[in-house]
Amino acid sequence: MFKLIKKLVGQRQAERARSHARAFLAQTEHTVQVQHQLLLAQIARNAESAFGRDHHFKEIRSVADFRKRVPIRGYEGHEPYIARVRQGETSALFGPDTEILMFAMTSGTTDRPKTIPVTREALNNYREGWLIWGIMAFDAHPEIIKNGLKPILQLASDWRETETPSGIPCGAITGLTAQMQNPFVRLVYCMPPAASRIKDIESKYYVALRLSTYRDVGATIAANPSTILAIARLGDREKATLIRDLRDGTIDPKWQIPNDVRKAIQIRTRWKRKATAKRLEAIVNETGRLLPKDYWPNFQFLANWTGGTMGAYLRGYPEFFGDAPIRDVGLIASEGRMTIPVEDGTPGGILDIRHSFFEFIPEDQVDRELPDTLEAHELVEGERYFILPTTAGGLYRYQIHDLVRCVGFYGTTPLLEFLNKGAHFSSMTGEKLSEFHVVGAVAEAQRVIGFRLNAYILLPTWADTPYYSLLVEAGDVPSASLAELLANEVDLQLSKINFEYENRRSTQRLEAVRVRRLLQGAWAEFQRRRLQKSGGTVEQYKQPCLLSDLAVIETFQFADEVG
Repeated sequence: MFKLIKKLVGQRQAERARSHARAFLAQTEHTVQVQHQLLLAQIARNAESAFGRDHHFKEIRSVADFRKRVPIRGYEGHEPYIARVRQGETSALFGPDTEILMFAMTSGTTDRPKTIPVTREALNNYREGWLIWGIMAFDAHPEIIKNGLKPILQLASDWRETETPSGIPCGAITGLTAQMQNPFVRLVYCMPPAASRIKDIESKYYVALRLSTYRDVGATIAANPSTILAIARLGDREKATLIRDLRDGTIDPKWQIPNDVRKAIQIRTRWKRKATAKRLEAIVNETGRLLPKDYWPNFQFLANWTGGTMGAYLRGYPEFFGDAPIRDVGLIASEGRMTIPVEDGTPGGILDIRHSFFEFIPEDQVDRELPDTLEAHELVEGERYFILPTTAGGLYRYQIHDLVRCVGFYGTTPLLEFLNKGAHFSSMTGEKLSEFHVVGAVAEAQRVIGFRLNAYILLPTWADTPYYSLLVEAGDVPSASLAELLANEVDLQLSKINFEYENRRSTQRLEAVRVRRLLQGAWAEFQRRRLQKSGGTVEQYKQPCLLSDLAVIETFQFADEVG
């Protein structure tokens, strides 16, 4: 009876999601009308807010009026109004009867995290965007829903990290959505809401393994593929502990898990444990390893970002997942969803015109004081733009610094792929090096040499003649000769991909790239430091491939310099 109820609930949820997806796809044929109606409805709804009065919302009748009265601004420009909302003054940004459920905390460009208001409407938009994405992904892989939805491994973080002075929770929106799931749907997800409160990264990853290896998992969902790779590698490294815990119905005390969380997930640790332990032990005896492609034999697809810097991580997937297809989760942030991919194997997704209003700055105008902006239907295939969302969370013409490329159209709505964060630029001598350049150069260097890095970062390094240091873990580059070969090839590829870098090298204003090897475990420590500083969550964390801060390199210890 229980399985039947769960299946019926799942079927109703799927039909509800399909109705949203059909409506969204129909709207892609009417981009201009949908976007204008959405914008003007939000303007009218918040006309009596302090922001609305300051920007004369009552006089706005068109997109042209909106542009005239509301300037483009980043988070710091919105912060004075958001600060008032944090104090309980909802009317600073919103109209009457607006409910603030929480503030989503995410990494900022300063030392303090950003706090993005999550209204009831913003949360509904966020959840509906995931429903649309999810049903199209599942329908493309029908085995995952053939006999009821297969289990899904997806991590969430705590939505109650802190509180504002007015008592509103601050944390991760993923934790709130997990908490609000239908109880029967929630059982499909391997990680219960209580697990979102595990702060130690490896402990959370281990719990994810402990609660998923005994289930017939059909998909993993994460923003960053590095999360899934870290979980898979931990499972292989801790295979003996994992098998013992499955056999005994325990979670080893060495993992840093709050006592109340251990108690909350205890019932899940007992199910099917002995049979699973025996099966996994047989896998290890046969192969010497414990990999997802072996313990999840009916796995259907991986879901995570694939654009921008993510390609370096995706090359690590076949070792753990075989030839499982990959579906991009879309350009999505705490500020809101921007795209909904509808095919495997591409970072391109349909602009989410259903939930936010969008404008775009052509890449070559981003540094202008008053750049021209385009609407969604005005984009040109192949061109690159900075995206400006206006959202139900109180953000207007918001400069999120995401560079995207238009790769086509679905109806009259653009298909966009994420390229890089515009903030990740470095220019010590006018070379204007972007993360996009770095990722391309390092990827080509790895192809030419014939090996793979698990992670890396390029940092500016000041000297009489400055240069860039490519930081890698010693385990990835075990010899000085390989380090030199890699440095030379990356330097060559940067010169090919960026003519300004080549000019600075040829005029000896920059020295060649140097590879510097880090102690094992350096990346985990780097991640910990960045999360501690920014206030972001593990699920949101993006390992940068380029930073411009000259001081960052001083925070690392190098393997060749320990002695």
